[in-house]
Order: sequence, then structure tokens, then C-alpha cells
Amino acid sequence: MALGKYSRVDGRKSSSYCSTVTIVVFVALCLVGVWMMTSSYVVPEQNSDLSSQGKKNDMSTQVSGSKESNNNTGEESNPTDEGKSKQFEDNPGDLPEDATKGDALVSQEENHSNPQETESTSEVKQEEKSTEQKEDTGDSKSETQSERGTDNSDDKKEDGQYKLDDKDSEDGEKNENKSVGEEIEEGADEKKSVENSAELNDKKDQEGSDEKADGQKKDQSSSEIFTSGAQSDLLNETTTQNGAFVTQASESKNEKEMQKSTGSDKESSYTWKLCNSTAGPDYIPCLDNLEAIRNLRSTKHYEHRERHCPDNPPTCLVPLPEGYQRSVEWPTSREKIWYHNVPHTKLAEVKGHQNWVKVSGEYLTFPGGGTQFKHGALHYIDFIQQSTGIYYLSVLAVVSEAPGLLSCDQEVTGSSRGNSLLQKCKSVPEIAWGKRTRVILDVGCGVASFGGYLFERDVIAMSFAPKDEHEAQVQFALERGVPAISAVMGTKRLPFPSRVFDVVHCARCRVPWHIEGGKLLLELNRVLRPGGLFVWSATPVYQKLPEDVEIWEAMKKLTNAMCWELISKTKDRVNGVGVAVYRKPTSNECYEQRSKDAPPLCQGSDDPNAAWNVPLQACMHKVPVATSERGSQWPESWPARLSKSPYWLLSSEVGVYGKPAPEDFTADYEHWKHVVKNSYLTGTGINWSTVRNVMDMRAIYGGFAAALRDLNVWVMNIVSIDAPDTLPIIYERGLFGIYHDWCESFSTYPRSYDLLHADHLFSKIKTKCGLPAIVAEVDRILRPEGKLIVRDKAETITELESMLKSMHYEIRMTYTKDKEGLLCCQKTMWRPKDVETLTYAIA
Repeated sequence: MALGKYSRVDGRKSSSYCSTVTIVVFVALCLVGVWMMTSSYVVPEQNSDLSSQGKKNDMSTQVSGSKESNNNTGEESNPTDEGKSKQFEDNPGDLPEDATKGDALVSQEENHSNPQETESTSEVKQEEKSTEQKEDTGDSKSETQSERGTDNSDDKKEDGQYKLDDKDSEDGEKNENKSVGEEIEEGADEKKSVENSAELNDKKDQEGSDEKADGQKKDQSSSEIFTSGAQSDLLNETTTQNGAFVTQASESKNEKEMQKSTGSDKESSYTWKLCNSTAGPDYIPCLDNLEAIRNLRSTKHYEHRERHCPDNPPTCLVPLPEGYQRSVEWPTSREKIWYHNVPHTKLAEVKGHQNWVKVSGEYLTFPGGGTQFKHGALHYIDFIQQSTGIYYLSVLAVVSEAPGLLSCDQEVTGSSRGNSLLQKCKSVPEIAWGKRTRVILDVGCGVASFGGYLFERDVIAMSFAPKDEHEAQVQFALERGVPAISAVMGTKRLPFPSRVFDVVHCARCRVPWHIEGGKLLLELNRVLRPGGLFVWSATPVYQKLPEDVEIWEAMKKLTNAMCWELISKTKDRVNGVGVAVYRKPTSNECYEQRSKDAPPLCQGSDDPNAAWNVPLQACMHKVPVATSERGSQWPESWPARLSKSPYWLLSSEVGVYGKPAPEDFTADYEHWKHVVKNSYLTGTGINWSTVRNVMDMRAIYGGFAAALRDLNVWVMNIVSIDAPDTLPIIYERGLFGIYHDWCESFSTYPRSYDLLHADHLFSKIKTKCGLPAIVAEVDRILRPEGKLIVRDKAETITELESMLKSMHYEIRMTYTKDKEGLLCCQKTMWRPKDVETLTYAIA
């Protein structure tokens, strides 16, 4: 309409009227024409805003820190039952391809050049004066949009959207690129609206080539920058969407609900205080409950070292040691740690001559020794493997020449035919570190040098020791980057399933295995896999003092009654110590042939997998013999066992997510491989070289830990006591973990973990024991500058973000979609000034 008027006015000839009237009319029409052209240029801007808004609503991207602009699409999605049936839907095809193309991040240079190109192309056929006016208008508009985009970007950075840790060297660069990309998204949408209204075909052709170039640049940057398209992958595995567009009713309803929740969050406030207890920076609530310890009737069985959790879990924060600084990174941390992070010197004074730990300036150094391996753990580890190098007969030799013969070792020592049969044997180290043996339990860990050097043999060790006079030994282990928990063998079962450890090791752990009917050794028998080994390195094995001889004879009698076979007893000339290695039977034949039922077999009703606060019993459980029972066969060699579904996981059984158990297992593994590869490793801004100690707070099948296999980390897998008991599966695949109740504190020292991962844990537990208590526990066990990744319901993510901000956590990123969300944040060095005195933890 406006262009038509312009053509008529431009073609109109001068009339006979006076020149003054003609000039006035001409000027007026020119002004009207300029106004009309300006209006046609501005109107698409409004459409552009709607287009941009629609595209953002389609992606349902929401930042808790910018809650006024949040848009959820949950009303249109199918309801889920805690995400069970949709937990593994990780197809990247949930979003249309064209819905993610607009999210491509381009360079900052394109952001400045494209608006200018758009203006110059649209003004080719306009008059010079009108062109100049339009250019002025366009430039001012461009500047306004640029300023608006910059302001929005800054606001989002402050509130945490896609915010990456600028402390990590590679992450600050990502942060800058993201804010630029958000500006460009808006500019690109507006540009397309102008092009459509102008209907310039030659310009569309030009834009087609530009989009192709942009697509190529997006592909190049997608692996480096956490784009919106990549963010959509974070939640595909737990939710689905019905289409690319949502209804206005749904958008409006969700926005109003979110504004209400935002307002309530702003009104509520969380206040935190510092825990005041005698343990100070080393406070472990369930182990430092002095009130409960004082009321114990007896400490004969180390009851005072067991867990005694307060009725109400604390919500205060543990102080930092004076002079605390960021932990030394692995593998350097295996050799040295900062003294002020664990300022304890007792072990250095008492065990320094055995090369446990030494003080060296600002560091505590660990030469790699121990009481039984003063000359280093690696030599000791190799010595154990050599001592268990049993030589088995080949099948042909057993059948044709020596029926019933168990080993070449026996034949060499007990038969004249030993030399000839030895040639037909194959050398197979019985312990086979990193192949047959993958997961071990280390009793009485010292400073965990044994476990620390087993990583070089592809073996992981669950080390434990009590919080006792061996000051901070477990804390030393964790600060070094070696797995350990604080626990004791007292009156209760260890928090592990039955028949899961390939090897149990005790290097002079000073545990009286032989007393009270062998109750403690029988507990090791419960957790040891049939055919597994017990490696005992202690003075009764190699010394002849009367006390040692007496203990050895008692142990020999007890192990014979337990049907354990002594496969080797050797002495290491380098360290001057001896090692005895026993094997647990793989059948019940020996049990049935015993002359005395001592120790007795457990009742058939006794569940060997029950391990949470269950009293110890001096009995043995039968060995499973059915081929479908767990424990009847040895697992696959490592690493094949990691990805293969256990043989005893039957298709007739329903898995956690409703599929047949083997399919459930495989889907979970594929799910977490997808999430870790496409989201966690590239999209959260985490510098994984700084991560060593990891905890999966809700592990299910251990898929998250399995997906991290190629990283230099170890993962403590937690299975809640009120969740499906999948912990045996985790051990079967060559990983380890522990049972726990998250309404209580975990048995570890403060500042133990570099990264905590919680998948739909907080929403499940907040109604049971409240968020403040578990968030305070998370803060206790997380190291300063440690990371927390939470996947949960959107409302829980919002609540957690508010709570963590009040603790001065740096919110690295929040993302929600279809009522599901993800939060990634980093703990800071902040500690509150107010103090809360814990009466039950004060002497």
C-alpha cells in the first residue's frame, strides 16, 4: 500500500496551482511516505520478537535465576511415574532438526556483520534520501538490539544460565562464547522476519548459503560449547515431548505457576550456621555423637567406633581447617598432599620409619610403604600375585594322566611324576590382578598405599578403617584420591551385599579373627565371592613368638572348619614378612562332610544380603550351586564384565525401569554413556582433570560409574536402603559401592569428594527427612571447588538452587524441560560466621 502511494506521488506532474502549495503537498507526501516505509520496517521486528519467543518456548529453556522469563512445557507432556518408563529415552531425535538449527552458536564477527548486510540488501531499489533515513533508523535499532542482547546476556550470566566455571582454564572461553551466541540467536530471528516481509528472492538465496555456512560452524563448535541443542539431550532420557509447539494456555499457566514459586522462593530465606563440635573440621555426625557413645553399656566389641546417628540430622555447616587450599590433583596427590588440609602428624611420628607418611615442609608425603611393605606397595602387590601362582593342569592332562588332580603345585610336592606333569600345565596366576581379580576389600587400610597402587594393576579397593587412635588414616586416603570409608568390624554386618568381593586383604590389620567362634572372619566369608581369596599378611604367618604361634594354630583350626583352603604360605625376603592366602570353597561338599557343625551353617531363613544394621552371627551361608544363582560362577574377566549383563540377571525378572532385567541393564548403560559423552563431559563446564573422588548418590545399576571408566576417577556407588537392591549388580560388573540411608550422614570425613552426582534423589527423599539436612550433608562431604550435578524434577531444582545460592555456591548451569531439570554448581570457600553448638557432639 505504501509503495503504491510512493509510485503515484513520484510520477505525478506539476499542476497549474501555485508553487507554494505544490511544495507543501510534496513535502507532506514525502514525510508520509518515509513514515510508511519506516513502519513497514518496524512491524517485522514485533513479529521477530514473537518468533524468537516461540522458538525459545519450543525449546522450553528455563533459568531459575531469571525466573520472570521462564516457560515450561510440562502440561503437554505425558505423565510419568517417577520417570520409570521414560528414563532411558535418550534419542536425539525428540526435537525436530530445524528446531535445533536456530540454536547454532556463530562467531562474534558474524554478529556485527550480518545486520549490516541485511540493511544494505533491502535498500537497493530505494531513493537516496529514504535510504539514508532508513540506514539511520536501522543503525539505531541495531544498536538498541545489541545493547538489549548484551544486557540480557549479562543478567543470565549473573543468574547462572549456562554459566561455566571461569576458574578452569578452558571454561572461561566457553562462557564468553555462550553469551555471544544468545545475542546472535535473537538477531538472526529478527533478520529472518525482515527478509520475509521484504520478499526479496535474491536475498533469500543469499541467506540460504549463509545458513549452510552457519550450520558448518555450529558443527565445529558443538563439541566445545554447550549449545541449546546439546542441552536438550540432557533430559531426553527421562522425558518425552509431543511436538515442537506448545499451547498458549499451557505456556501461560506454567508461567503463572513459576512466578508464584519464584515469589515464594524470594520471600523464604535460608540461614546457615557453623557446626561447633569437638571434632571441629573433621566432624562426622554419626561417628562423633558423644552423647550416644557415653550411654553405651559396653565398648568391648568396638561399639564406640560404630555408627550412632543423632535423631535429628544436623543442618549446620562444617568449618574448614585453617589454611585449607585446593587439593593436590591426582596422580601427584598419591605422593603428597597439603599439610594444612589434613593437619595430623601422629602417623608420621609413629609410622614414619615404615614409610607410611612423612612431613615435608608444607606437604605430607607418602613414600608408598606400609607396615608389611616398607619397600613399597608395588613390590608387595607383585609378591602376592607370585605367591598365588598356582599351576593348573590342562583339561587333557587331568583327564588322561591325573584324574582328580587339583594343581601342578600339589603334584610337584607330592608325586614322583611332578616334573613330567609340570610340562603339561598352564601358568595362570590365581589372583590375576586386573583380570580375574577386580574388586577387593582392604581391611585396616593404613594410609591406603596398597589401594592407591592397585590402580596401576586395574584393580579397585574398598578400604576401611575405624576413626580411632590411628589419627586420620581414612582422611589421608581420601585426600590422596584413594577410596576409603570410616567403618569398623564390631557388632554389625558390613554395609555390603554377600558374595561380592573377589579378594579380601588384611595387612597386619590386628583384627582378632579367631575369637568368639570366628564371628569376624565369618563376616568376611559372607562378603567374599565363592572361589575368592583371603590374603592375610600378619605376624602369626611368619613369626615364631608364642603369641603368634598360638594365633596361627587357632586360625588354622578355624579356616579348616570353614572349609577354606590354604593355597599358599610364603615369605617375602625383601620386606621380611609372610603372606598366607586362603580360598573360599565353590561348593557345599566340604560343609556336608564336616564331622562337627562348628561354625554352624546359617538358617535357611537368614538372608545373607541383609546388611543394614544387622547384627553379626557366627554362622556360614551355603554356597549357591544352581547355574542361575549369583555366586555359582565367577564373573567375566575385566573389563568384559563391565558392560555384559550378569548371567544371573534373568529375562523373567522385571528391572527397575519396567523392562526385562537384562534389557533394563543394557538400556541403563547406553543411557548413561549418552549422557556422559554428550552432556557431562562437554556441556557442564567441568574440568574433569581436577576430578578424582566421585560419588553417585543414587546409582541403580552403576551405569554412570561405568560411563566414566576411561577417566582417571573412581566412583563410590550408593544404593539407598529403601531402593531396589541393585548393589550386587554393581559389584558383578567390576565396580563397588555401599548401602546407605540419606537421612543420616555418610561414614566419611568432611571434604572427601570432588564431584557428587544425584539422579532424582532429592525429590524422593525431601518428604522423608527434608532438604536442608541432606544439603548440609552434601556440603559436608564435598570439597571446596567441588561440583554437584543434580538431575531431578523442575520444582526440586528450583528449590535446590535457592538453597545452594544461600550457601554461596556458584550456580554453573540450570536447565529445565517438561517438568524435569538439571543443576550444576560449584562449592566455594564460604563459611558462615554464626555458630551452632551441637550438644550431642560436645564433651
